[in-house]
Amino acid sequence: MRCLVTGATGYIGGRLVPELLDAGHEVRCMARRPDRLQAYPWADRVEIVEADVLDPDALRTALDGVEVAYYLIHAMGKGGDFASRDRRAARSFAGVAEETGVGRIVFLGGLYSGGQVSPHLRSRAEVGEILLASGVPTAVLRAAVVLGSGSASFEMLRYLTERLPAMVTPKWVDSRIQPIAIRDVLRYLVGAAELPPEVNRAFDIGGPDVLTYRQMMGRYAAVAGLSPRVIVPVPVLSPKLSSLWVGLITPVPSGIARPLVESLTSEVVCREHDIAAYVPDPPNGLIGFDEAVRLALKRIREADVATRWSSASTPGAPSDPLPTDPDWAGGSLYTDERTRATGAAPEAVWKVVEGIGGDNGWYSLPVAWRLRGLADRLVGGVGLRRGRRDPGRLRIGDALDFWRVEAIEPGRLLRLRAEMLLPGLAWLELRVRPDENGGTVYEQRAIFHPHGLPGQLYWWAIYPFHGIIFGGMPRNITRRAERN
Repeated sequence: MRCLVTGATGYIGGRLVPELLDAGHEVRCMARRPDRLQAYPWADRVEIVEADVLDPDALRTALDGVEVAYYLIHAMGKGGDFASRDRRAARSFAGVAEETGVGRIVFLGGLYSGGQVSPHLRSRAEVGEILLASGVPTAVLRAAVVLGSGSASFEMLRYLTERLPAMVTPKWVDSRIQPIAIRDVLRYLVGAAELPPEVNRAFDIGGPDVLTYRQMMGRYAAVAGLSPRVIVPVPVLSPKLSSLWVGLITPVPSGIARPLVESLTSEVVCREHDIAAYVPDPPNGLIGFDEAVRLALKRIREADVATRWSSASTPGAPSDPLPTDPDWAGGSLYTDERTRATGAAPEAVWKVVEGIGGDNGWYSLPVAWRLRGLADRLVGGVGLRRGRRDPGRLRIGDALDFWRVEAIEPGRLLRLRAEMLLPGLAWLELRVRPDENGGTVYEQRAIFHPHGLPGQLYWWAIYPFHGIIFGGMPRNITRRAERN
């Protein structure tokens, strides 16, 4: 079946495409800037067309021969009258889809349960109504908070919980919400392609748990291994003030945070589960909140977190971050990166890199490293006493002072994982590569993933010393290589 995915550069679209491909569908992706799709690991498996939803001629080309069209376009976060832009875009798409004979439209909208509805949810509902009235059989899937690394609503929950052990919150923390795991969202979206042609309606989709936002923060903290959060709701914080507060605490852009906060003032709980008649629940049931959070945090718990933020490899699952996710997605990650060119041969630089630690030391301010080792011993850590197994060679798994060799590519890469006691996870990555002039470029990256507020405070407390500790290493390593 030939499927068109609009919004393929977005959170849902970027994860839907490989799921459709794995289900055996042909996929065409529509984008205003096709170059942005080249960064995705599946780019060479799809057809890419350049089109704007408000350009009927380009849209006809994009929809030509399409059997199922996924409408994943919305203007949230772009400022101005997003509802008006969404309305015009939906009418344009609906008209051209009917004209070109598209067999089905699938739209992912927002879940709402009546009562006061935010402008964002009202706009999502209006778009769904426009598509349902298009004359093309349409499935509108309505979801609340989507749980997965990179989802704006999940990232807001992540940052608020991790950065604030105690907080005064607006009263919307007690609104009831039925979140859904990204894996289940994608399963429903893929399954909607096979709906009978007579199905033209909206479906509520949600996970098995109905929770307040306060309960979600508490359960996130438990899954993430954080201390219980103290949450005190007050009635005086309006959605506008709340979004400013969220913007201060989290890196989620205010243009996205405000519509999300406004949506949380409404109860968003499924009123029916009719979708199961067409897309049955998995044998083990839908993914619950705790498991969805565990899946979203899984890559942060694994050893390959050090490459997660820089690798363009295909994620292992929809819950994993994509390399193209926004910079603010995936949780806090602090880095200290330094580069130095030298006329020494790559082999000479690598010899110094592989000999680091133990009796050779760390090539910068030895007293600082000794003090750090002593501090680690005082709190029960390993300190610097372990040294190294071999003075000139390293292998994966070797202890190296208070580090452990996690990865080694001879002549190119040494990655060390910190085993000192820390409120977070830390790595030191040393790379060697030849330059075009016959010399060498030495690259160094220190990486820290904080654990809760103590981790945040730790990073900023030691930040002033980075220039002393890490700044001298590239200079001294390359100088030692030049002398050898």
